[in-house]
Amino acid sequence: MGVNASVLAIDAGNSKTDVALIGEDGRVLSTARGGGFQPPVVGVEPAVDILAAVVGQALARCEEDVTGVAHVSACLANADLPVEEAELTEALLRRGWGGTVEVRNDTFAILRAGVDEPRGVAVVCGAGINCVGMVPDGRTARFPAIGRISGDWGGGSGLADEALWFAARAEDGRGEPTELARALPGHFGLGSMYELIEALHRGLIPDGRRHELTPVLFATSAAGDDVAGALVDRLADEVVAMASVALDRLGLLAEEVPVVLGGSVLAARHPRLDGRIAELLAGRAPRAAVRVVAQPPVLGAALLGLDHVAAPPAAHGRLRSYYA
Repeated sequence: MGVNASVLAIDAGNSKTDVALIGEDGRVLSTARGGGFQPPVVGVEPAVDILAAVVGQALARCEEDVTGVAHVSACLANADLPVEEAELTEALLRRGWGGTVEVRNDTFAILRAGVDEPRGVAVVCGAGINCVGMVPDGRTARFPAIGRISGDWGGGSGLADEALWFAARAEDGRGEPTELARALPGHFGLGSMYELIEALHRGLIPDGRRHELTPVLFATSAAGDDVAGALVDRLADEVVAMASVALDRLGLLAEEVPVVLGGSVLAARHPRLDGRIAELLAGRAPRAAVRVVAQPPVLGAALLGLDHVAAPPAAHGRLRSYYA
């Protein structure tokens, strides 16, 4: 006899996709992992084809015969604007994976994974930076978060670029001295910023490796370098600015509310960054509680799906226990 699944949860980032099939009682019936989701690079339908392959794996691995899925909860990278969410919702509906479909930006998955109810704000700092907030009545706060044209600063890629800028100017005399001028090329076994600039420009070091310089920036800051330290402080300022604006839009600035931090940069728990975020946020939102999310984002996508189908608290608890 077949079983009905309440939720097909999808968390799709630029580099990987996680899928979980959730039963009506909150049991995880099966999971699968596959490639990244990049519709701006390959197009919407080819990108959804990648999701389809992972969904197919999850269905094939399920030991029970799934007769239907009530709801698809998809938290997707590159769904940065409401118009993009609507476009991707239509694309997923055409696949017929479930009775209803809700597409959100993948930052919502990190937020929901880190809170006990759909209420709070999350700031994610990985390759880029983003912030979203939500409350149980369905209202949300968000930013376009598509780079400098939408006012963003920060993220691992942005920090690496800033570090290179200051290091280059330090070496040739246009800027103030900083240990970054030695530490950044040293990471690649090079002796000067000129050598590193040449290697990056000529493709001898792929652009994709620039993100390796972000940990070097934080290590240089921790060693007492003023320029590196100022960049770390500026990132903290940006995190708090985004979180505070989102809290204010939702009327939560003066309330007890979680502020969830996620992404590789914030999850690394750099003491200077963590300390400044806590200090500044205490001044803007004194009752906010900062926490770093440890659970996988696909849990958040699944919880959002259970919220949508009005699953009982026991189902939420069972799902959380699986990913504990």
